[in-house]
Amino acid sequence: MKIFLAQQNYHIGNFEANTARIISAIKDAEAQGADLVLFSELCVCGYPPRDFLEFEDFIAKCYAAIDEIKKHTGQVAVLVGAPCRNPVMEGKDLFNAAWFLYEGQVQQVIHKTLLPTYDVFDEHRYFEPGYEWNVIPFKGKKLAVTICEDIWNLGDNPLYRICPMDQLMAHKPDVMLNLSASPFDYDHDESRKEIIRANVRKYRLPMYYCNTVGSQTEIVFDGGSMVFDAQGNIVKELPYFEEALDFVELDTLHSKQGDPVPAHATSDITALEFDHNIHRIHDAIVLGIRDYFGKMGFKQAILGSSGGIDSAVTLALACEALGRENVRAILMPSPYSTEHSVDDAVALSKNLENPYDIIRINHIYESFLETLDPYFHGLPFNVAEENTQSRIRGNLLMALSNKFGYILLNTSNKSELSTGYGTLYGDMAGGLSVLGDVYKMQVYALARYINRDKEIIPANIIDKAPSAELRPNQKDSDSLPDYAVLDRVLYQYIEMRQGPREIIEQGFDPALVARALKLVNTNEYKRNQFCPIIRVSSKAFGVGRRVPIVGKYLS
Repeated sequence: MKIFLAQQNYHIGNFEANTARIISAIKDAEAQGADLVLFSELCVCGYPPRDFLEFEDFIAKCYAAIDEIKKHTGQVAVLVGAPCRNPVMEGKDLFNAAWFLYEGQVQQVIHKTLLPTYDVFDEHRYFEPGYEWNVIPFKGKKLAVTICEDIWNLGDNPLYRICPMDQLMAHKPDVMLNLSASPFDYDHDESRKEIIRANVRKYRLPMYYCNTVGSQTEIVFDGGSMVFDAQGNIVKELPYFEEALDFVELDTLHSKQGDPVPAHATSDITALEFDHNIHRIHDAIVLGIRDYFGKMGFKQAILGSSGGIDSAVTLALACEALGRENVRAILMPSPYSTEHSVDDAVALSKNLENPYDIIRINHIYESFLETLDPYFHGLPFNVAEENTQSRIRGNLLMALSNKFGYILLNTSNKSELSTGYGTLYGDMAGGLSVLGDVYKMQVYALARYINRDKEIIPANIIDKAPSAELRPNQKDSDSLPDYAVLDRVLYQYIEMRQGPREIIEQGFDPALVARALKLVNTNEYKRNQFCPIIRVSSKAFGVGRRVPIVGKYLS
């Protein structure tokens, strides 16, 4: 039996485009002699549809798409993901389902059992868990079909009380098929392989695993669909961050072959490794930018280019994602900007060959100070004057954005967002955050990766001490601990959810830990007003991290 994996990039709620993409893959697979084509979770509507699922019109369009897709399943069977109405009055109105289409008909529907409700997932808000478990008979084989989370309930501390595959084994299946929408983070591809191998070894069955690809607002899906043989070896691995269609003959999967998954692969790292999977982080961010613009119908971006590392990396990534001609850099030196920073920003844009302009803000800044002077009552220079410069820049960028239809890219990194080292309505302005889930030291790693073949980001930008340049001789280190230490503390608190005692026991200075954690918790109000952040870690700021703004804990 020739089973294809269709790894595709869908657009939430774009039923016409999604349906056309699915049908195209069916036709391509059929031309190659396919028996069955496996698609990803909720591919018909796109994942995650969130509150769109509360609209009956949205569900009706899902059903209409299924009706269209099934017309193209004469000789080829198809498994596609879409919501399914729950005919029982009790419980939620919908199931998250895998639809088995064959010979122009809906032959069977499988309901997802395990509904993740953590981090970016909120499926129990919308779906009823499945409570019946049946295999799908097809061409003399029994198919055990599961959906994403259904295969993740293994290990020493299971999250759910049931494993769907335990129930399905009573029917003596021949193969496992999993429709997935598993988001990227910089260690998740390793944990995926481990969990698939654990399932294969527990149930002694081969597995076809089809993951979606593409970015949906802040969530990036990296693809990497796989086929494992019955011994837990990878027989086929589809590419990451791009669409693909490929197959493996089922009959070949019961004998050992392929590359074994390393026994030491692990699902989490306990210490932040700044260069860990930096190529994947790079690819995820580029895809996140490209899909955000493409799916929203935007074409051009604008950003403030300061000559610092964050804006330099953001600019380089945006040029790669959108094309250099579509990214406009605005240099806005103030009285405290150094000329070498301006020169560095100019050199960067010349290397990238993107359009740029220099708008000096000295006279605007002086006008602000003159206007505010009677109301500042002679108080000494402080953060008020510093932030005025940042907000002037934000105003100029948004004016150009409005005039020409640019989307403003924010350049703040995760270290700054964690500690509140940013100005609301100034450098925190933007329509999309490119580096908001990347710690400062990872930004440097990205810069080195961008320069892997030739110097794109000038060496001086990478080598000089970071500074906001809002007062004379200012350095980030005046306000924050050294990033190499700070980032590790932040990682332990935010990603690993370690408390102050556990972090201090790792050897970090108690005063630094107390200060850093207090900064994180007292600046939640700033992050609550921030733009969407492209997610590359296991715990990004945004929909996946829900922390009270008004709270006393560690503040």
